[in-house]
Amino acid sequence: MTEKLQSVEQRFEMVSEKLSDPQVISDQDSYRKLMKEYKSLSPIVEKFREYKAALRDAEEARSLLADREMRELAEESLAEAKERAEHAENELRVLLLPRDPNDDKNVIMEIRGGAGGEEAALFASTLFRMYSMYAERRGFKTEVLSSNPTELGGLKEISFEISGEGAYSRLKFESGVHRVQRVPETEASGRIHTSTVTVAVLPEAEDVEVDINPSEIQVDRFRSGGAGGQHVNKTESAVRLTHLPTGIVVECQDERSQHKNMDRAMKLLRARLYEIKQREQNEKIAEERKSQVGTGDRSERIRTYNFPQGRITDHRIGLTLYKLDLFLDGDMDEMIDALITTDQSEKLRAGEGF
Repeated sequence: MTEKLQSVEQRFEMVSEKLSDPQVISDQDSYRKLMKEYKSLSPIVEKFREYKAALRDAEEARSLLADREMRELAEESLAEAKERAEHAENELRVLLLPRDPNDDKNVIMEIRGGAGGEEAALFASTLFRMYSMYAERRGFKTEVLSSNPTELGGLKEISFEISGEGAYSRLKFESGVHRVQRVPETEASGRIHTSTVTVAVLPEAEDVEVDINPSEIQVDRFRSGGAGGQHVNKTESAVRLTHLPTGIVVECQDERSQHKNMDRAMKLLRARLYEIKQREQNEKIAEERKSQVGTGDRSERIRTYNFPQGRITDHRIGLTLYKLDLFLDGDMDEMIDALITTDQSEKLRAGEGF
């Protein structure tokens, strides 16, 4: 591990030098890439230097053990330095784990009502509110790309972007089936029903990551539908894109501008094609290297929201929290941190990063 850390430190120092080079500074693309690398290496190098300082302090304390007058103080200093070194080493093992290249990206999330009809659509709306409030807590920005509301205020489906540094790293484990158990708002019999909602989390794909041939896209323009008003059904501002090779269809009609709807539809299409590309790559990874947290499969049941008991249970890690109201108001960090920690532990157990 030390050898790898030394090479990381050398690379960090090289990048630092390049960032002060006027030629690099004038090349915005190169500067941006180097600055991104600098930021990713900084926490590793900082922790490695803490580790080396602790080892030096331990060695200095050992040299004083032979001095009878200094022995007691030296033993205390040695124990403290060894503890610091061990703590820093454990943190370094986590920092050296292979980073998900998508972690710093914005995310496109898709929520769809599953089993349960209108009740599922109402819960889809609840989940959209939850993620929007979580994004606000983290300083992220939320933008709706496409939505299909119901008359009772639910959502048959909604696609939206959450943008901000590290958005994907915080939300990537949300993909899967979310189950709700509650007395439906749509009936007064008092019986608890179970409904499901599907969540997909897609890293936003850049143009260079997905090659889309314009001749393979069928573009349909049509009039927007909606709840009514003077702008509805007057102009053909809605856009539907069909990617002919895969059959993927995306539709955007929330904006009055056809140009904006086209941009949003392309962003959605690019993210879905990137997801297919990622899935194909992931299938090549050996089964034992996959995290126990989950593979992000949309069909995997990941969480239950039980309203009568006020609890949320994540089935992948067996964690139950009794703060449903707070959780639905965006207080999700305790659950998300536990998912990230479990993922890191599984990777460490598999020996990744060394």
